[in-house]
Amino acid sequence: MKRNCWLAVFFLPLLIFSGCTFGNDHEANEPNRSLVRVKNTVDERVENKSGQEIARRLAEIADRVPNVHNAAAIVVGKYAIVGIDVGANMDASRVGTIKYSVAEALQKDPYGANAIIVADPDLYTRVRNIGRQIDEGRPVQAFMNEIADIVGRVMPEVPSDLFETTPKPTEENDGQLNEREERQLNEQQNKQSNEHLNR
Repeated sequence: MKRNCWLAVFFLPLLIFSGCTFGNDHEANEPNRSLVRVKNTVDERVENKSGQEIARRLAEIADRVPNVHNAAAIVVGKYAIVGIDVGANMDASRVGTIKYSVAEALQKDPYGANAIIVADPDLYTRVRNIGRQIDEGRPVQAFMNEIADIVGRVMPEVPSDLFETTPKPTEENDGQLNEREERQLNEQQNKQSNEHLNR
């Protein structure tokens, strides 16, 4: 009996203290630990639409932007040219602002990310006329030289360029190597870079 009492006195506190540590989350004890957030890179599901349907959709999106009187679009593969009519008496800086607004609006559309926006009245008319002829059944290939001329004349506002494509590196791993290891790593990287350049 005395032996059982001593065992109970010894094991009871042991069980109580071990129960307190069960399920102890180590992450909760590290409040200064920085987490790295990763952007979800899964592509959104995109319906397959014809170039004419995509062109109409992009023109409608551009047409909804304030100060755009009319818009027309043509689609070649995964790229598009969107012409906007902003009126003849508008200041050039204001036209640039409107083009940027159109680029932001198109950026949110899965088909508009690779669109080139043009606001020149002549180019808008050419885009509109090409779009009409494509709607009438003429193939896009018939207009490739004219489309190349349009693209060559403009400095594009491309929606996919509006956001940063290269995220800033994390500093979490800095300081894991000592000076000698870091020097060796830098020498190895420089050697590999120079070998690549000398090919």
